[in-house]
Amino acid sequence: MSKKTIIVSNRLPVTVNKNADNSLSFKPSSGGLATGLSTTYKQGGNLWIGWPGTYDHDQKEKEHIGVELKKDNMAPVFLTQEDVLKFYEGYSNKTLWPLFHYFTEYATYEKDLWDSYIHVNEMFRDAILQHAEPEDTIWVHDYQLLLLPGMLREALPNATIGFFQHIPFPSYEIFRLLPWRKETLEGVLGADLIGFHTYDDMRHFLSSVNRLLGYDSSLGLLKVKNRLVSVDAFPMGIDYDKFEKAADSEKTKQKVIAYGDLLSKNKSILSIDRLDYSKGIKHRLLGFDKFLSKYPEYQGQVSLILLVVPSRDKVDQYQHLKEEIDTLVGKINGKYSRMNWSPIHYFYRSFSFEGLSALYKASTVGLVTPLRDGMNLVCKEFVASKTDQQGVLILSEMAGAAKELSEAILINPNDENQIVEALYTALTMPEDEQRSRMKEMQKKVRRYNVHRWVEIFMNQLDNIIERQRAMNMRLLSDESRSKMIEKYTKAQKRIIFLDYDGTLKGFAADPQSVSPDQELREIMKNLTKDDRNRVVIISGRDKETLEAWFSDFKVDIIAEHGIWLRRGNTPFEMIDNLNSDWKSKISNILDRYVDRTPGSFVEEKAFSVAWHYRKADADFGDLRARELVGNLNYLISNMNLQVMHGNKVVEVKSQDVNKGKAALKFLADDNYDFVFAAGDDVTDEDTFQALPKKAYTIKVGLGASAARYNLKTVADVRQLLSTFGAIE
Repeated sequence: MSKKTIIVSNRLPVTVNKNADNSLSFKPSSGGLATGLSTTYKQGGNLWIGWPGTYDHDQKEKEHIGVELKKDNMAPVFLTQEDVLKFYEGYSNKTLWPLFHYFTEYATYEKDLWDSYIHVNEMFRDAILQHAEPEDTIWVHDYQLLLLPGMLREALPNATIGFFQHIPFPSYEIFRLLPWRKETLEGVLGADLIGFHTYDDMRHFLSSVNRLLGYDSSLGLLKVKNRLVSVDAFPMGIDYDKFEKAADSEKTKQKVIAYGDLLSKNKSILSIDRLDYSKGIKHRLLGFDKFLSKYPEYQGQVSLILLVVPSRDKVDQYQHLKEEIDTLVGKINGKYSRMNWSPIHYFYRSFSFEGLSALYKASTVGLVTPLRDGMNLVCKEFVASKTDQQGVLILSEMAGAAKELSEAILINPNDENQIVEALYTALTMPEDEQRSRMKEMQKKVRRYNVHRWVEIFMNQLDNIIERQRAMNMRLLSDESRSKMIEKYTKAQKRIIFLDYDGTLKGFAADPQSVSPDQELREIMKNLTKDDRNRVVIISGRDKETLEAWFSDFKVDIIAEHGIWLRRGNTPFEMIDNLNSDWKSKISNILDRYVDRTPGSFVEEKAFSVAWHYRKADADFGDLRARELVGNLNYLISNMNLQVMHGNKVVEVKSQDVNKGKAALKFLADDNYDFVFAAGDDVTDEDTFQALPKKAYTIKVGLGASAARYNLKTVADVRQLLSTFGAIE
């Protein structure tokens, strides 16, 4: 079967309605996502999976809905009334929605709602697994399904998974209020490509991942359990051609005529929003009230057309908001109305597409001022509908679209005075300036339309999969592993160089808490009992620690990145006559960084000194580390020292010493017919480069390396060494 693309969202692009006679009707959605993905899911064997919008159907109705949806490449996920109450209206919109929009006072954290959220994400996973093949591409959408990518990754390890967040992602300080924050991030990180509308959202997400899960990022790339994950910004567009054509269509012209005085008599300010506290409707009304008070000459000359689309009106917060809007509209109209003029024309209902097109086309000003919005497509629809390039857009800085539409009048919606002055500027703006601004915005909205958005995302998804494959090509294959074991078995003199931290043992916050466990001790016992093996522990740790940890085994030790060498049971010897006079000066600098970075500490060795920041705040530690490395490199420019930035550690040592130089001393002791080395850090690259080409060199983790092969994890290294140790 050929590969297919599966689109997954909470709602299908079709709503199923139950009629009075119990028959079912199917109404297509005209939303931006449905429009943008229409050409994708309708092709070949592609599919869109989601909830059809109704609940509690009997089996016969479910079968009928499934058959009808299948005709249009869709498949349903059936939710119960309880699911809708707890998963959708509950956790999705009482927890995630207010938290992600910075309305923390509205967010509730109830365990049973979280349990329902998990359950419904599992239902979506199970529905997908009924249709998905291992190599399919699955594109998951929005905050209702944050756990789904992780669930899919576990079930379909080789699937290509994309995720797109259509609402804002909050800053770490807000996101960490969520009790189930780590589980949420781990769910999203099941995707190969994670998309947001803006760079700010992307930055907030990466910061939370770093601080809560400890994954570092570089240029939007994360290594998650040795899998490469890309995080990027993809500003969503609209179907520009659709709105442009509609603006000049006969149907729209008829609607403009039908609306009569609403559009033709006065200048009009258009406000279109779904009923939601994040949209800033109250602030807008208060700003309009102040505008009419400050500029009384516009009384009788300009009207606000306020369209509020009903939404979640059974929820207490939304009912209260509706009452506040009704009260404000009544107050303003009562305050300023005249016999032949109302300052606000208020509609609490949905409009047809042609009706919206007429309002966009004929309105003088588009007033789009959300307090927080992922993108906001209304402003782009307004711009696309202005075919005569007359009209002015006032746009909130808090909307994702503000990053693109810089030619709009940008305001802070929390400042009612800014709304007042923006309205005055818009209504007095010369036509040539209106045309100039609108032309530039139209150019952007036309180019980055919704179809281009889909294309760019899918191309980037293909790109990250190619990068993953390129990295995986270096992984030790079964064939190479078999050849290595065959060489090992036949060899009579073997030397095995093993780094410790990140190679034999995983990292921990306290560097002294990772002594060899029972499994590692068993591996070392089996490796060292074979007289044909010479095992060399080659580490950055101090000689006393390594000697204590490996005193029970017949091993050689290279300590402190090659400063100290010990052959068998002989005393440690220094590789060269080294000077440590520089240490006090460097230690003083590192001590100052300990004072400035809570959780960090200095580890002093005989001929090196290290600043550890694994226990520090992740972002702050990384910032301090970069600063420290820059300062140290400047300071030692005329000294024979080297600064090494490893995994949550910055270490300074003599430039005359490295692991590769030390390894060559051991290699010169005999004529070995099997040479093996494993390491994970930048310091191990010296070893890989120093060893002969015939050597089997292993980099632990994915990424560029001088090593011949990669293994993903410490567990993979242990498994390979266990195989060596089991060979007689």
